[in-house]
Amino acid sequence: MNDRRARFEALVMPHLDAAYRLARWLSNSSADADDIVQDAILRAYRGFDALRAPEAKAWLMVIVRNCHRSTLQRQRRRPTEPLPEENDVQDAHAMMASSPGPEQEAICADERDALVRLMFTLPEDHREVLILRDIEDMSYREIASVINAPIGTVMSRLARARAAIKAQYGHARGQLSAVR
Repeated sequence: MNDRRARFEALVMPHLDAAYRLARWLSNSSADADDIVQDAILRAYRGFDALRAPEAKAWLMVIVRNCHRSTLQRQRRRPTEPLPEENDVQDAHAMMASSPGPEQEAICADERDALVRLMFTLPEDHREVLILRDIEDMSYREIASVINAPIGTVMSRLARARAAIKAQYGHARGQLSAVR
């Protein structure tokens, strides 16, 4: 293995899971997320010489975000109706371990599905900041670098996203409790 590839694997590949999670949240499709990450890794490898080592995760997230945007632009030019997937949000509970009882599993699945649906009601710019901060545990400075915006913008988008999720989740939980 050559030195460039070894450095790429050491610096970039540890962030592959984070890249997939961001792509999955942005695209709402595991198949699209797979394609986005594959394209992002290829682009990252081609442009690897431009990377400065401490910024590998943020650099990769920028590439994933750009690949997602490119995919959206292609889809808008050639709109298609995707086929339903086996592991769609509706079926996510079937993929979970069955350690809790069936009732508890169903409740957790309903709450998780409600939260995922709520995440997708957020504007994309709020959702991506929330994911990068709360799921990927990136700093405000790294997020600002990924989305190419000032830190203040990152902080305000994050605050708005959290407030919207909190308000909507409380409302959704109330509806679930009323059904039971």
